Amino acid sequence: MQVSTHVPGVIDELDETAGKTEPAAAAEAKVADAKVASDKGASDKGASDKGANAKGDKVRVMLRARFGTEVYDCWFHALEFESFDGRTVRASVPVKFLQTWIQAHYADGLLECCKAEFRGAERLEVVTREFGAGSSRAAPAPVAAPVRSKPLAQAEPVAGAPRRVTVGPSPALTRTAVNGFEGSPLDPKYTFDSFVEGKANRIAHAVAAQVAATVLDEQRPFNPLYLHSPVGLGKTHLLHAIAWEVKRRAPKAQVLYLTAERFRYQFVEAVRSQDAIAFKDKFRAIDILLIDDLEFMQGEKTEQEFEHIINALLDGGRQVVVASARPPGQLDRLNDRMRSRMQRGLIVEITDFDEELRLKILERRVQEKRLTDPSFELSGPVLQLLADRLTENGRELEGAVNRLYLTWQLMHTPITPDSVEAIIRDLVLGVEPRRIKVDDILRIVSRHFAVPKAEILSDRRHRSVVRPRQIGMYLAKQLTSRSLPEIGRRFGNRDHTTVLHAIRKIDKEMGDNPRLKDEIEELKRQLNR
Repeated sequence: MQVSTHVPGVIDELDETAGKTEPAAAAEAKVADAKVASDKGASDKGASDKGANAKGDKVRVMLRARFGTEVYDCWFHALEFESFDGRTVRASVPVKFLQTWIQAHYADGLLECCKAEFRGAERLEVVTREFGAGSSRAAPAPVAAPVRSKPLAQAEPVAGAPRRVTVGPSPALTRTAVNGFEGSPLDPKYTFDSFVEGKANRIAHAVAAQVAATVLDEQRPFNPLYLHSPVGLGKTHLLHAIAWEVKRRAPKAQVLYLTAERFRYQFVEAVRSQDAIAFKDKFRAIDILLIDDLEFMQGEKTEQEFEHIINALLDGGRQVVVASARPPGQLDRLNDRMRSRMQRGLIVEITDFDEELRLKILERRVQEKRLTDPSFELSGPVLQLLADRLTENGRELEGAVNRLYLTWQLMHTPITPDSVEAIIRDLVLGVEPRRIKVDDILRIVSRHFAVPKAEILSDRRHRSVVRPRQIGMYLAKQLTSRSLPEIGRRFGNRDHTTVLHAIRKIDKEMGDNPRLKDEIEELKRQLNR
């Protein structure tokens, strides 16, 4: 199937050619020629807009039956059929967002429905309607919804014209700088006020707030502070919040926030320009250094320079805060001296969010949207559904709220659990494989080997228990993003070396034992169902 695209550069601007004139006679001749050409041989080609829309009404009925009312009302209710030339069906939607979404998720199904009505149809062309273009049919009434107060300065949409999406201005990112040394961007949205606290991150939040409050004091109780967790659980948010709070409390304080990648880039540039000594000197005036994504610190010379700078700062009584996806003991690139230095401070882990915290995050993000658009709302059942389905991290939750908000602004139809199901299925589960959890692995392994979960997590070392335990650890490493220490904790608080031994043992045996390989594959199939 071929799908061609035509998108106006800016949907709110009139055609740039508007106002350009040509002799009236020539213009009329062109129009007449075009009409003759389009009418020639049009036996069943639906050359008129009226004919295309008559067939289009039948296509819309098929779309509703094929995809269901919820999906139809979300994505197809503004679809109009413009023309058919015998091969290509041309349809239009008000805004580019709908055009992109339909092409990405429903183009095949839409073309199949078109082929049933438009004889000879081979291609589908979905375009956005030009601003001010008239609609050839009355827009369908939206699904019944409670009366909403309109957002400020929102005009009533014109039939056939694109809706204007009202989005609040995004605060500009800023960079910290010391002695002309420019840091990585800081996001103004990432403050302590916007951080949602729960059981998983309460200690990290409290310690970070105390570090920000005592950065210029003689006594700094947590130095260095080392935060670690998988992606999306708030490490970067806390680093940004510390930076903003220090700047608020002490505007003259020298704050530098750097990702490990930017540190490496700046150091390499300094070496190339034979300015490595000046590079090191720029860090001497720092009051607090915040380093993000330490696991990406690569390069022997870069690591050595980083070690020297961190040691100099700590020996000089300067505050250092580090964030990483893994604890110091699991960063192979850290040498023993650096690992010991990091472990001398305070190491805090941010754990997976529980349901209560996920709900709190969703509620907060909805509140933030309502500051600019008080009419936006998500019901309790919708929030509960999102909290149940999206369990990976906070970014996923925030992204879901953003998607629903955009859908609401474009469609102005109520957000229901059924419509959320469709959006989440298409937007998340439709493009990503099913996320497998360690609990799923424990359940399937326990059932497959007829060994109670409690025994797998116990200290029993009988082969009937050890074998399923090792296979479970192997599957956890293969099918989840959990680190070795996290897998060890989930399998009865075992050391990461035990997990590594199990993984290597099963991996080696699979090469020699086809039956074991088949058994592992069967377990994977069960987990992916």
